[in-house]
Amino acid sequence: MLTPSRELPLYGRRILVTAPRNYASRFSTQIIKKGGFPVLMPTVETCHLSNYTDLDNALNRIHEFNWIAFTSRNGIMAFFERMNDLNISQSALKNCQLCALGKDAELLLFYCDRVDLVPTESSPKGIVTELTKIPQINEQTILVPAPEVIGIPEPNVVPNLIADLHNLDMTVTRVSTYITQCLDKSIYAVELNLINQGMIDVIAFSSTVEVASFLTMVNSQSEFKNCVIACFGPYTAANAQNLDINVSIVSKNYNSFEGFTEAITEFFHLSTR
Repeated sequence: MLTPSRELPLYGRRILVTAPRNYASRFSTQIIKKGGFPVLMPTVETCHLSNYTDLDNALNRIHEFNWIAFTSRNGIMAFFERMNDLNISQSALKNCQLCALGKDAELLLFYCDRVDLVPTESSPKGIVTELTKIPQINEQTILVPAPEVIGIPEPNVVPNLIADLHNLDMTVTRVSTYITQCLDKSIYAVELNLINQGMIDVIAFSSTVEVASFLTMVNSQSEFKNCVIACFGPYTAANAQNLDINVSIVSKNYNSFEGFTEAITEFFHLSTR
């Protein structure tokens, strides 16, 4: 931290962070460590459900599931907070195998002191790959805590996971555990003006839903044509490209925001050589 900022690899780079605020702080910390300047513009926010009926029903029969596959930190937090609200003991999970992605495993350990599966590839596809290796997986049940997406069409990430699990002949239950919704672009007049003026170097997307919501905030892609687009991993990048966005940076290590920041750093290092 005592290194002069001018000597750091992202010095002078303004990086627009579109992640929700509970993720944005962790990502921004990594950008600052590299000398960059994070500009926070969460395009979506996560919040509590308005109706807990389906989640409560699933939690009250949690002992029926062989697996629980968490695909996000928000899903883990909402799941265990609701268990606590209902006074359901963690012992109810004793027959469940618990799965989390990448660094999310640390949060799962915090809540219940146990993680049974962390796939090598930190993605829903990685979960499916690991489950295919398990004998008689077709006879097992799995619960998938997922977001309820409001304001934009749901990205294909969770639906594809559900379809892949069905293809394994598993008995699949998807349940909404929290809400993901778009934010109103009117609160971002300053940030959108910076983009229009060409004063943002990178727009960094950490999920497909952030991309979709961002596109509702701009009139056309010409408004951010001078920005380098970075995506957290190949799945977010593929979905961004399907929305006709030219992606220049794709993180190879998408287990953490540190890996994402390294990918951005490497891009600018190579571009200045």
